[in-house]
Amino acid sequence: MSQPDRAAILPRMQALLFLNGIALFIVGILFGWAWFFHLLGEIVLWPLPIQVEVDIPGDSRGFRMGHMEAITHGLLLMALAFGGKFMRLSVTEYAVFFWSALINAWFFTLTAMVNAFAGTRGLAFGGGPFKESIVNDIVYFFGLPPAVAVHVLLVLAALGLWRYLKQAD
Repeated sequence: MSQPDRAAILPRMQALLFLNGIALFIVGILFGWAWFFHLLGEIVLWPLPIQVEVDIPGDSRGFRMGHMEAITHGLLLMALAFGGKFMRLSVTEYAVFFWSALINAWFFTLTAMVNAFAGTRGLAFGGGPFKESIVNDIVYFFGLPPAVAVHVLLVLAALGLWRYLKQAD
């Protein structure tokens, strides 16, 4: 029985992972500005003569979580882009690896950001010990795909690294 061909990550896939990492940084910065104005209760950009009172709903814990999810997952995608050269996966495995990485990064980040504005957690259907709301339940369901994707991603990364190291002997 022959083994499927193992290859290095394609440069285009590396670039797309890196691009999505940068995009998550940009989203994180924009979300950070919303958090900043939420904390201040106004949009003020000294020395510019701009001062507009705003009431951005949400809680600081949620804003911190959304901001850090974007940064953390952006870094993860960038690391995977460059670390991918130390993996040996089949074309199909790389495709699953790629989409799992994107689903993990974007869905976890965006659901955390929705939670910030809605004051929910999305950790349990019906709210669990937290606030019960329809938004919480929607966020909970959107949190299921990345919860699966992160495990698939890490298994494929470990497998690809193991194959690379085994081949390097």
